[in-house]
Amino acid sequence: MDSPKTIKITDPKVALAKAEHFCAYQERSQQEVRDKLYDWGLWPDAVEQIISQLIEGNFLNEDRFAKAYTKGKFAQKAWGKIKIKQGLKFKRVPDVLIKKALQTIDIDDYAATLSKILEKKAATLTEKNTLKRRYKLQQYAMGRGYEADLIADILKNSEL
Repeated sequence: MDSPKTIKITDPKVALAKAEHFCAYQERSQQEVRDKLYDWGLWPDAVEQIISQLIEGNFLNEDRFAKAYTKGKFAQKAWGKIKIKQGLKFKRVPDVLIKKALQTIDIDDYAATLSKILEKKAATLTEKNTLKRRYKLQQYAMGRGYEADLIADILKNSEL
């Protein structure tokens, strides 16, 4: 199902130049670039050759991508580690790099961010029953990708 604006590129040199621009614009995972190259209509051998050229030219770096993705999703969207890990797995980043990237999140900032989103959510809840209220807060935080034990600790030590 091609959309009318889908470009077809058959020359690997043109594709490499476009892929370099694509990677220079923002950090990308190898899978994102691979998918884009296939969308452009390149053959598998050309795709893999371009990927290795991008890695050699330092346009593509999975470790750098994983750290940038982790930092961005935590800082901008206040995602928890579970949701960030799922996002990185979806982009087919190796588990070793995912683990390394998640370690870049400061533990104190992580707990403070979770407290902040729980307080913000608590302000919008109208539930009077304490148990139901805490359950709703816990479900909300788990949906944002936070760990159940950390959520429980923060809820136990707060007046939410």
